[in-house]
Amino acid sequence: MKREIFNSGIFTRRALLVAGAEVAVFGALGARLYKMQVVDGAKYTAMARGNSVSVRLLAASRGRIFDRYGAELATNRQNWRALLMVEQTNDPATVLDTFSKLVPLSDSERARILRELRTHQRYVPVMLQDFLSWDQMAQIEVNAPDLPGVLIDVGATRIYPQSELLSHVVGYVGPPKDADVKADPTLTMPGMRVGRTATEGFYDLDLRGHAGAQQLEVNAVGRVIRELDRQEGTPGVDLGLSIDIALQQAVADRLVGQSASAVVMDARNGEVLSMVSQPSFDPSLFDSGVSNTQWQSWMADPRKPLINKAAAGLYPPGSTFKTVTAMAAMTSGAVGPYETISCPGHFDLGNARFYCWRKGGHGPLDLKGGIKNSCDVYFYNAALRTGIGPLAAMAQRFGIGADLGVDMDNVQNGLMPTKAWHERVHHKRWALGDTVISGIGQGFILTTPLALATLASRIATGRTVGPHVARSRAGVVQTGAVAEDWPKMELSEHYFSLIRQGMWAVVNAPGGTAPAARLRLAGVQMAGKTGSAQVVRVGRYAREHGFNSLNLPWQLRPHALFIGFAPYAAPRYAVSVVVEHGNAGADIAGPIARDIMTDALHLDPAGRDHPLPPTPSALVTPSVRAS
Repeated sequence: MKREIFNSGIFTRRALLVAGAEVAVFGALGARLYKMQVVDGAKYTAMARGNSVSVRLLAASRGRIFDRYGAELATNRQNWRALLMVEQTNDPATVLDTFSKLVPLSDSERARILRELRTHQRYVPVMLQDFLSWDQMAQIEVNAPDLPGVLIDVGATRIYPQSELLSHVVGYVGPPKDADVKADPTLTMPGMRVGRTATEGFYDLDLRGHAGAQQLEVNAVGRVIRELDRQEGTPGVDLGLSIDIALQQAVADRLVGQSASAVVMDARNGEVLSMVSQPSFDPSLFDSGVSNTQWQSWMADPRKPLINKAAAGLYPPGSTFKTVTAMAAMTSGAVGPYETISCPGHFDLGNARFYCWRKGGHGPLDLKGGIKNSCDVYFYNAALRTGIGPLAAMAQRFGIGADLGVDMDNVQNGLMPTKAWHERVHHKRWALGDTVISGIGQGFILTTPLALATLASRIATGRTVGPHVARSRAGVVQTGAVAEDWPKMELSEHYFSLIRQGMWAVVNAPGGTAPAARLRLAGVQMAGKTGSAQVVRVGRYAREHGFNSLNLPWQLRPHALFIGFAPYAAPRYAVSVVVEHGNAGADIAGPIARDIMTDALHLDPAGRDHPLPPTPSALVTPSVRAS
């Protein structure tokens, strides 16, 4: 009996201990559940939702580019592409092998895909193939069960409706490089393109826009269940250029068959109305991929079609530079505006002899006569008296060898030499002979047709107009569209007038060097300056024994140049023409400039705010010219 009572007491204590332990355990669990569900409920709800939601970036539509009247120069067109969603497949390598049996991949494409599989985040789709045909899409859809993670998507192709006509002005886009992706990770999105040259390159960030995002509900293994939310990206800014497509076509027609370039500017505000470089290329090829055959063809062409000769081609300015020498000489007081200098046909400096282009010389000439006759001896003397320092400073003020702030990529500034530059680069002192030949635009001086058009504009208006191609952004006209946006150059208006009169005489007065550039329009005159820039040095013996540059091979002949502005009484348009190895500016570049100025005055893009009805691309039949 006692034993049973004793055992019963032990059992009761054990039951109490077990019950107490259970109460403690369940109490702790209850407290933990209360903290998780009530106190921290919101936190864990957000974490759970994050595990089930996948956020992916959406590429924005690239901004379009128009001419000054709204004609499309660069736009976007939908195309089909195949993407691989890495997070939706456990074996990307096998999927890639299966896909390549349906849509063949080149070695470079396969290498690119494998590289992106290693470097991209799993939530970023990898482009397998762009520009799919209908048959390729059908093959992919039929074999979808064997291609987990592969989907057909709609992308955008950059289209250039004017093709070769504006390739050097608009530029082109291409796939991003590693350095681009490092600077902006959003460029890993399929189909993203980066502006590479010209306007596409300079305004690339504006044209790209900003990426959007979509929220997708996914299961435990990352498979997409449904789309929860979508925020489209902000499209890139639309860009309106100052270019008039009708004038661009007319200028291109004038240069057909040549290795040449030409620029037409509104002399009052610097708007580039036409910029042509011949030959040209199709910019759309860079978006879809340039074949090796096409690339080798471009590289083998001595006329270099990929280079924008108007903005990046570097040439000695030749006698067009004499306008700068004239202003520097008068401003420095080295030569009086009415002082005469005699030209016997040569200029001696020590034992070196420098020749005038006219073998017998010009006799005594003042400044206007020096420009009209393009007398080398006059400007040899003017440059030597002025000195390279003041001459270089004046050239910079007129845009020669200066940064013009052009809103385009791949623009060259050219070179205006100084004593310091020469000693730093050539490790010897500047020679007086270098100053002499600089006075006629030879020696080390290099410039571009765009800078020459700027020179002509600044002479015509006396303002510091700078060339620019963007007229409006998102429909808003930019600063620089009116003359008052550009200050006066603070040089003597009297000196400007004398230079303009000399340029008028070049084209319109008897004995001027460019009678072939005279306009055939009643009551309208153009002022201009010819130039021929030597490619090889001509020795004394050749000079004195009947040298003729036309006997040289094409690639050794001088470049032919011309700058001008019109109407002379109220300048509106400035033009520059450079024909590579065209020999004589008066014979080749002058007539082309005349025809271009005629087109500009007829079309008058700077004087109207609406497009003209369709007309023939050229208003004057181009004459046949030697290359």
